[in-house]
Formats: sequence, C-alpha cells, structure tokens
Amino acid sequence: MTSGELPASSGPFRPGDRVQLTGPKGHLHTITLVPGKVFHTHKGPLPHDAIIGLPDGSVVANEAGVEHLALRPLLTDFVMSMPRGAAIVYPKDAAQILAQADIFPGATVVEAGVGSGALSLWLLRAIGPRGRLFSFERRDEFADVARGNVETFFGELPPAWTLTVGDLQQELAQVAPEGAVDRIVLDMLAPWECVDVCATALKPGGVLLCYVATVTQLSRVAEAIRGSGAFTHPISNETMVRGWHVEGLAVRPDHRMIAHTGFLISARRLAPGTVLPELKRRASKSEYSEDDVEAWTPGALGERVVSPKSLRKRVREASESARLARERDAASSDDRAEGHQAVD
Repeated sequence: MTSGELPASSGPFRPGDRVQLTGPKGHLHTITLVPGKVFHTHKGPLPHDAIIGLPDGSVVANEAGVEHLALRPLLTDFVMSMPRGAAIVYPKDAAQILAQADIFPGATVVEAGVGSGALSLWLLRAIGPRGRLFSFERRDEFADVARGNVETFFGELPPAWTLTVGDLQQELAQVAPEGAVDRIVLDMLAPWECVDVCATALKPGGVLLCYVATVTQLSRVAEAIRGSGAFTHPISNETMVRGWHVEGLAVRPDHRMIAHTGFLISARRLAPGTVLPELKRRASKSEYSEDDVEAWTPGALGERVVSPKSLRKRVREASESARLARERDAASSDDRAEGHQAVD
C-alpha cells in the first residue's frame, strides 16, 4: 500500500485480512486470516484456508456443515472488535463528532485522549492524505494499543498522523504553531484544563469539541469555555440510537437501545479581541461554590482503571494484528510488482 491509500475494501480475502463471520444465530466473530490456522466454534472448526481466496460477502461452511457469512468489517465493525486499552468512542458519537466539529479533507486536527485509537481512525479517514492529525495520549500503553489498531486498519502508520505521548498543555505548542489548527477534539477527564491552550492553537472560526461522560464534567467545561472569553457560546447534546425490528407486519422498536455514552459540547474560536454579546435568557442557577468545583475534579470523578496484565495482553493483540496487516500489504505489493514485470 502506498502512502495515503485506504485499506483494501474489495477483492478476494487475503492472509492478514480482518474478516467478520456471522453465525446462524447472528453471533459475530472477527478474525485475522492466517494460513493454516483454524477458527474454533461450538458448532465445529472453520479453517482460515477455506476463507482465503473467497470474494467478500461469501458464505462458507465449517467442517460440521454450519454456514457462516464472511464479510470485511466496516470501520464501525472494526472499532467495536479491535483490542482496547481504554474505553472507545462509540460509532454513534464518532459520527456526530465528525459532523459537529466539521472535520473536512485537508484539515489540521488535534485530538487529545487517544485511548485505543477508535476516534483516530475516523478522523484520519475524514481528513484524508492531505490533512494532518496530531494526537496526544498521556499513557504509553494506550498509545501502543492505538498504534497497533491504526496500523492494522490502514496497513501502515499513516503519514498524516503524529502521535505524541505526553500532556496536551505542555506539548501542543511544540507541534502546532499559534493559530494553525482547524479543529480540536478533546476526549479526556478534565478538558476544562486545556481550554486556554486550545484557544491559542485554534484559527479564528475553528472548532473546539469536547467529549465528556458526566453532567458534572459537562457543566465544568461549559463554564471554562464561557470564562475564557475566546469562544462562542457552547452548544451541548447527546446522541441516542434506537434500532427497529422490521419483519413482515411485525414493526416495532427494539427492546434494547444504545442510549447515553457521552455528551458533546462544542464552541467556535472568536477572532482575537472580539467581545461576545451576552445572551438574553431567564435567570438561572449559574453560580457554583468551591464544593461544586471539588466535585468536578478528576479525583472526585474517578477514572476507569485497566489492570496491567489485561493491558499488556491488549498491546500484544494490537501489535500482532498490525504485523499481519504489514505482511498482507507487503505480499500484495510483491504480487503487483510481479504482475507488472509479466506485462513488460
């Protein structure tokens, strides 16, 4: 694969490809194809060699005759099944982030709080080869998982991507000059701490968008954006997705839905020296005490902890997937080179 290309999304399945298998009861399994390897299910083994060479969208039977549908996973499928070092941004939120932050081809984007790299994948595909994505992650282990997942999906580490292990407040000025960034997306515990440094990096009219989990975080970051005097009035929302069962005349909402996963709050950078007009609104409880601020701190909010053993396993899984993807694309490059020589 050459720099800037997207991963192969068509053609026969190849060694190193990720394949999503759907069983007879709708159960999903995602595997990486390795010659000679066998995928074991409760209904019998399915050799990888039986899948390699088939076209995308084929049905393959295991050794017990149980059929499975084989498809290349969409990006939505990939992020839901890839190794995780930290909780991911769900596809429903990623789609809204791309829309509300107005991520466009060629944009210069800053992302902080990489986690497992799910949002990085969406951002990289949206900005294209002409864009730049500067990602920041404070934990080495999470950064390793993210690198493996991104390399697995693209077959390489995209030239448009720079991943920095460190704190955004300390490192942003080193990679992004003042007023050079189009969009900033923060997925971290205390994004209000970074509002000022983001204001410095953003172009006038640029978008700051924060992804937070709780209403206390939402309130705190909103007040920080207002208090900075550098942004428009913030807009906040959440996205809920409800599926529907549609079969003949049986048409009804699903019993389960993807409800709250996080809040999105966004604002746009004002031109330097601009004073935003006050909004006319009814009086409300907008003041807060020191006790309220304490409830907003990272220590009070808490942080999801992944055990070191589990994290090491996920790093290994991501690294192995990346290695198989590199081998797959190296083999494809060799095949293309041999084809060109044969034509010559």
